[in-house]
Amino acid sequence: MGANAQTSVPAFTAGQVLTAAQMTQVNTGIPVFASSTERDAAFGGTGEKTLAEGQMAYLEDTNATQYYDGSSWAAVAGGKILQVVQTVAATQFSTTSTSFVDITGLSVTITPTSATSKVLVHASVMGEKSDTNLLWFNMYRGGASSGTSLGDATQGFGFLRINDPPIRAFLTAQYLDSPATTSATTYTAAGKVNAGTGVYMKDSSTATITVMEVSA
Repeated sequence: MGANAQTSVPAFTAGQVLTAAQMTQVNTGIPVFASSTERDAAFGGTGEKTLAEGQMAYLEDTNATQYYDGSSWAAVAGGKILQVVQTVAATQFSTTSTSFVDITGLSVTITPTSATSKVLVHASVMGEKSDTNLLWFNMYRGGASSGTSLGDATQGFGFLRINDPPIRAFLTAQYLDSPATTSATTYTAAGKVNAGTGVYMKDSSTATITVMEVSA
């Protein structure tokens, strides 16, 4: 924790004599906490303020300034990138599935600091087909088997059509998601074919999936 970090927001009483440490804490202005864990534990206990609408907080671990809107914490600076998480994969993955399946290794997990934040998801992977069928690409919040499709449930974010096989091309997708949670959230790239075999990350080509938390 930094020099200004605190673990409690005290409620002072009439006539109470404040210590130098208490006055220093007051003089920091917005209460500073190491993380959301310390923030959440700092209100409502014995001798502590009751959490109420308009309360401000600063989190050291994410460098985020937040306010309490009466039901949840929200980021102050609209449109600010609060954190970035990325997974890089290079293990070849093949599928003959005609339904979307997770591309092994191409997933990433982020824990939003506010339920009002959005998450910008970007993925890029090399795909190859050795016949004249189609190779599809999609992204999911969760996974393909039970998660939420970010692209069209059938079409995904598009496909690779081959007229003169074999052919390779980069498949990319970008989506601004609203997960409405502060729990760990996983995003996964997925693929399928309409027939034959599709290959992703052929010959260990590099693929990435990147997520960015954007304040509301």
